[in-house]
Amino acid sequence: MKFCSHCGEKVEHKIPQGDNRPRYVCNSCDLVHYQNPRIIAGYIAEYEDKILLCKRAIEPRHGLWTLPAGFMENQETTLQAAKRETFEEANAQISNSQLFCTISIPYISQVYIMYRGELVDGFSKPGIESIETDLYTEQQIPWDNLAFPIITESLKLYFSDKNKGQFNLYDGEMLRDENQKIITNIYSK
Repeated sequence: MKFCSHCGEKVEHKIPQGDNRPRYVCNSCDLVHYQNPRIIAGYIAEYEDKILLCKRAIEPRHGLWTLPAGFMENQETTLQAAKRETFEEANAQISNSQLFCTISIPYISQVYIMYRGELVDGFSKPGIESIETDLYTEQQIPWDNLAFPIITESLKLYFSDKNKGQFNLYDGEMLRDENQKIITNIYSK
């Protein structure tokens, strides 16, 4: 950040008085520009032993498969965001929603909140952000062509619970070690 979004003057990266970490602070109007993690909400949409996946029509990871999910907007709940993203990406409606997992990814400043729900009538078709949508059993999932590690982890948790016949609520984190390897710590609540 170089300029204040409030007054247009230059900002300085410094620790504001009474704070404990560097922030962008306007030298003219003293506005502190906080930068916080982005919240992504989405669905594991179920229909007759299958899961809805969307092939991405946008970067990053154009052409790879993902669960319908995206950035939360202002003035919406996480559930509203998950439903909106599912409709935008797959023209799909969801019923019987249940919170499934919350996973923090601090190295990219994101928090994923994933719900489980039933895909109404098994219907989906590509939205503006998708090339294709389809339903997959566990064995059919294109595991090597999933867009993001968080999607792989969410699906592994889902299928593990499904195979046990009982769904849990999960909380966790995905971290990177000194070699940039992803370390996943996920806990059942």
